[in-house]
Amino acid sequence: MLFGILSSTTHTNYFITHLLLSQTTTMKVAVIFAAIVATANAFAPSSSSFTPSLSAPTSNARPGSALSMAMERTYIMIKPDGVQRGLVGNIVSRFETKGYKLSAMKTKMASKELLDQHYKDLVEKPFFPKLREYMMSGPVVCMVWEGKEAVTTGRKMLGATNPLASEPGTIRGDFCIEVGRNICHGSDSVENAEREIGLWFEEGEVLDWESHSKDWIYE
Repeated sequence: MLFGILSSTTHTNYFITHLLLSQTTTMKVAVIFAAIVATANAFAPSSSSFTPSLSAPTSNARPGSALSMAMERTYIMIKPDGVQRGLVGNIVSRFETKGYKLSAMKTKMASKELLDQHYKDLVEKPFFPKLREYMMSGPVVCMVWEGKEAVTTGRKMLGATNPLASEPGTIRGDFCIEVGRNICHGSDSVENAEREIGLWFEEGEVLDWESHSKDWIYE
């Protein structure tokens, strides 16, 4: 095998043969090694062709892709009846399966003051005291979901306020019957979503993170 490597040129063979016949074993080994190195260098491509590129990889992002698209946030709250009935996992699964990203989630006991701010447009309604009592009867699960048209699509996923008017396949259409026990709340506009997120979450509780699945969800 070694002499096969050394057979690249006539001069190399002649030189090696002459030295091997006249030197000690140690010298013979040294001569063979030197010849291997010389032959390998003679046939090696120029060093420039082996220089690795140290430049940063080029981004595959393009205008309109998930990386450049403006995302919406929506506030989704599972009410006490949804929590008590063990529907939290089902509701979370609907949003995850759809492709939305969960940016915040916590369990909380709602206070009177917080509910008055959240439902400020309903405070003067005759049914509000009963609604507030119901919302304070047990823990709620507060969530922030993020994605393309998250507010509008989130409302569609919840279904109509009256569960009996909700289509099968929606959360309310599948899981509840009474208006007063309609298991969840969803923001009705981008502006209200941001307001409600600010009410229910402290600074630093809503995470800004990147999902590895985004390129499989958005074009």
